[in-house]
Amino acid sequence: MSVITTARNADLQDMLTMLRDQQAAKLDVVAPATALRSRDGAIALSDVEPVVDENGVTVVNGLYVPTKDADATIAAKLGIGLKYLRKLRGERPDLYDANVNGLLHGRSKRSATGETTMLYPADERSFLLRLFRCQDSERGVLRALLSDSYGIIDNLDVLTAVLDGIRQADAEVQIRSCDLTESSMHCKVYSPTVAQLAPHFLRGYRNPFYANPDLEAQRREVAADVDRARRIARADGQNYESGDEPIVFAGFRFSNSEIGDGAVTIKPELYVKICRNGLTLPLLGIRKMHQGVKMEQGSVTWSRDTQNKHLAVITAQTRDAVREWLSPAFLATQIEEIDHLAGTPVPEADKTIKVVAKKLGFSEAERDGVLSHFIAGGQLTAAGIANAITSYSQTVPDADRADALDDLALSAMALVK
Repeated sequence: MSVITTARNADLQDMLTMLRDQQAAKLDVVAPATALRSRDGAIALSDVEPVVDENGVTVVNGLYVPTKDADATIAAKLGIGLKYLRKLRGERPDLYDANVNGLLHGRSKRSATGETTMLYPADERSFLLRLFRCQDSERGVLRALLSDSYGIIDNLDVLTAVLDGIRQADAEVQIRSCDLTESSMHCKVYSPTVAQLAPHFLRGYRNPFYANPDLEAQRREVAADVDRARRIARADGQNYESGDEPIVFAGFRFSNSEIGDGAVTIKPELYVKICRNGLTLPLLGIRKMHQGVKMEQGSVTWSRDTQNKHLAVITAQTRDAVREWLSPAFLATQIEEIDHLAGTPVPEADKTIKVVAKKLGFSEAERDGVLSHFIAGGQLTAAGIANAITSYSQTVPDADRADALDDLALSAMALVK
């Protein structure tokens, strides 16, 4: 059975199971560019020593199919336009191979006398390849082609470190949902005991998912499967009447990128439980880059001491952040600060949202989606636009993009004049 690489709105236990399965399937190797060759759009590895670990002896040489995100890292490392590379993968795998192999191995010319002249030298770099072992076939999965100085901090370790920080802070919390993409993990946490009325921010707001059944159907579609969607609905269990209980809970999110920008991020969040909207406060967040050192060629094994030092920092930062962010004083201060923007009227919704969407770089589909949620929410104010963005994001299948949209909700509210 292949490992699961993506999930939306999973619970904590599901996430732990998926991450443990991924951990067992992972391979990390450092190889010279000359050990890589593209073949029918897959990356063939050769002359790489087998990996010996708790799973036994694993032969690394073989074919690995790049994921969509892996193609992005190949494009970045080799200086190929990503749009062009993806077009070749879909339409001309022979040219995909030619571009990748030409840049990795260079090009030489043989004269009539037998002399070889190097026209373009081979790439002299080594790369870190993040892989999944072959499961049901002879092909594995290439997750990323990265610098051989990339700092590895895995999702399972980050999740464990954050949970330890929560324990040390002695905070009563609930993990409300977890998302997994090919590149990142996102988890959302809130405290059911730290809550405050937000009558200005939620004045006139109705749950758009109850007001418009089509929007609720879209939100359910992003769940990993029907059973999970049903569990989420049962766990939510609120069924508030429209306009009731304008309560905001203190919360935070944490995320980690195993193959992307190489960072652990923790940021506070205001959680509106009536509709599961999450208004993040990215400017107050903590971002820890994965700091690495140049690695030798071969399989990558980090010492437990090195890992513990990295994770101890994350645990301590989480503990301190939880103590600050999950406090009544912090929650009251944040609600007070957004309340002065919340009531700005939006008389021309379509025009206003077009302007906001353009300034914040929304796609046309995102702009239309936010407008639908704004209308269904019935809150004709700047707060209504923020709430429309954070409810629309719940219907976006791409968890990375959904998280980015939530980060823009406060900025959108500030743009309303």
